[in-house]
Formats: sequence, structure tokens, C-alpha cells
Amino acid sequence: MSLSEILEAHRPDLSPYETLYKHFHSNPELSNQEKETASTIFAHLRKISPDFDIRTNIGGYGIAAILRNGPGPTVLTRADMDALPVEERTGLPYASTKRVIDTQGREQPVMHACGHDMHITCHLAYAELMISAREKWHGTIILIFQPAEERGTGAQAMVDDGLYDPDRKNVPIPDVVFSGHVVPARAGVIGIRPGTMASSADNLRVTFHGRGGHASMPEKLVDPIVMAANAVLRLQTLVSREIHPSEHGVVTCSSFVSGTAAENVVADDATITIDIRANNQATRQKLYDGVQRIVQAESTASNAVAPPTIVQTRTFPVTINDTAVTTLVGEAFQHHFRYYGDGFISNFPQLSFSEDFCNLATAVDKPSLLFAYGCIDPDVMDQAQKKDAAVGSIPGNHSSLFAPQIFPTMRGGMDAYALCALALLKSNAV
Repeated sequence: MSLSEILEAHRPDLSPYETLYKHFHSNPELSNQEKETASTIFAHLRKISPDFDIRTNIGGYGIAAILRNGPGPTVLTRADMDALPVEERTGLPYASTKRVIDTQGREQPVMHACGHDMHITCHLAYAELMISAREKWHGTIILIFQPAEERGTGAQAMVDDGLYDPDRKNVPIPDVVFSGHVVPARAGVIGIRPGTMASSADNLRVTFHGRGGHASMPEKLVDPIVMAANAVLRLQTLVSREIHPSEHGVVTCSSFVSGTAAENVVADDATITIDIRANNQATRQKLYDGVQRIVQAESTASNAVAPPTIVQTRTFPVTINDTAVTTLVGEAFQHHFRYYGDGFISNFPQLSFSEDFCNLATAVDKPSLLFAYGCIDPDVMDQAQKKDAAVGSIPGNHSSLFAPQIFPTMRGGMDAYALCALALLKSNAV
């Protein structure tokens, strides 16, 4: 049987998974708080088959489910579980209205604005498909349900908690690691590319230290607002004047906080947050060093009372798809999605957002691949393109209006996970 024939013969009924997806969407949990999500996943895995060897509470609420099916390669696939502090505005009947207390003690709205609810559901449907098709493949599959992806800490936390340590969690070392991510493209479309698939990210919180006082006495102040504002403007030149136009780089100042509502009081400090993105390690390091240089220099030039406080809040590696694995999986995708989907893009545009799943591979020096799958209603895409608005008018990941179309998105994601695994495992079947 071809891989497509295996999928067609063993694809589960997705109606219950639609219900499960809506449950996850209505009940999102923030990073490091995914307790109920993990519990629901565990229960569903047990319902699918008692043959899964399940490890829980890895690096927080992480789960590893192992299914051994004779000799052969070991394939690890990952889905992330956490949601975002975003107030949903989709108007969906299953929209999240949830509010929780975050780890800083603040009340926050919560929404699956990045599509992790779809990732979980596709991953579980893939698990059921592989159970049904187990006579068609040999080897071992590992399903990872990862916490805290949005913080960039979840994958590494699972590794640090002994994911692969034989004396701790004892999860088999995989031969290859796969993951997928929904993107604001036409639902049913699947895309990969060799080499860089997603950018790195480094996030900094920078506090400039001045001397506050009465707004009418500027001579007595060391104004932190002017200091920080000058730094914000200067940071805009890093990409435009220091990075070659052929390289991808982004430096964004995403927040600026200083003082209170009192119009005549200047605060002692001003804090900005900075987001740095790049598609290769050299550009990443150059931008990171440039940000450090500028904030330090502006502090000195403004006669700050102390050097700036610089705290790194998140870090994500560059996501690089292994060339050999991309070729192997690409052949399976090309054949299958040409007939059973809305298309396959072998040179998908590089993703500007970031991922941490490849830490699960680099920790044991193994190759990895990230695929993208579209989730936008094709009619909505067509209407946008007719208006020459294209993607710009369509809510994307992290938007309060982000609303993946359930079908054919779910089938595409499930099929992609299965094809990644079977491309390695099918050749070992007897």
C-alpha cells in the first residue's frame, strides 16, 4: 500500500475531534499552567489505546506517549499546549471567555490565539491513525505534548527534566523530530522548505535609570523618558543601516512604560521591551550585540544615574529543516497532497515567527523538520485576494480574531504528521 492508501484506510472519524478541538479552544491555559489540558490529553490517549507508555509532568505539564511496534526507526512528533494572554474577539460560539491569574499574580484573559488547540487535536488524531495502521509500519513513535512554547522554555525544560535520561523519564532517543504549525494560509495547503524554516527570537526588557522629579524643573532631572525614546529611535537603524538588504532581521520595541498618570511628575525609570528576529546565527548575534551597544551608549550619553538593567525574557533558536529529511518527507507530501489536499508547497516562505521544538532534536544531535499548514477559509482567502488585500486583511497568529477553519485544516495537519512518520517507518514494515 502507498502512504496515501494507508491514510485513507485508517484515518479516524474526525467528528469527535471537532468536539475535542472546540473543548480545547474554549478552555485555554497559559504557559506553565496547562494542567487541565494535559489531563484531557492523557485521558484521550488512554481512550485511544492502552498500549501507549505515557510519561507525565515532564518539564512542567509535559507529556510523552511512547508506542513501540517492533524494530525500526524512532520518530518523535510534537504538539504544543499553551495559550496566550489575549482576549478573544472572534464571536465564535465556542470562543474563550476564560480569565485566569498568571504567574505574576495578574488577572489575564486567555485565548488559543496561536493555534495550539489545533496542534493538539491533529496530534491526537494522528495517534489514533497510527494505532489503527500499526500492521503497516514498524518502529517506535513518540508523541510529545509540550508546555510553555510561547515562553520559549517548554522544550528545553522537558530535556532538562530528564526526557531522554535513562534514569529519569527514559524516553527513547529519536532518529528524527517533527512538528507542525498552523499559519494564515489557505486551509488544506501544506508547506515545508529545506534550511531555515522559522526565525530566531531574543526578547529583552531594558530599564533606563534616571532621576525623576517635577516636570517644571528639567535642570534637576535626568529624564528617563527622553533617554528611552532616543534609544527606541536609534534601534530602528540597526536593520536599515547595519544588516545587508538580502538578510532578514527585525528589531521591534513592543512596549514603553514610565511613570503614572500624573502629568507633572517625571519618574525615575523608563522600561522598554525589545523583540529581535533573524534567520541565521550571524545576523542574530549582530543584532543582539547592536541592541546592547545602543542602550548602553544612550544611557551613558544621557548621564544616567546607573547603567541600564537588561534582562533577557525569552529566547528561541533558528528553526532549521534538515535537508535530507525535508527531501524524504517532501516526496511523501508531494504525492499525497496533490490528490488528497489543496496543494503542497515545497519551498514555503520562511516563517517570521519562532519555535523552540527543535531543542528536542539538538539536545541529542538529531535532525528535525517543521511543516506549516494553512488554516484560513479558502473563500475568505479568495475574497481578500480579489480586493488586493491578500494576507494583510486576514487575522494571523496571535490576533484576537484568529479563527482557524476546522476542516480541512484538521485533516491536513493529521495527515502531515502521519506522512512524516510513515515516510520513515513504512519502509520497515513486513
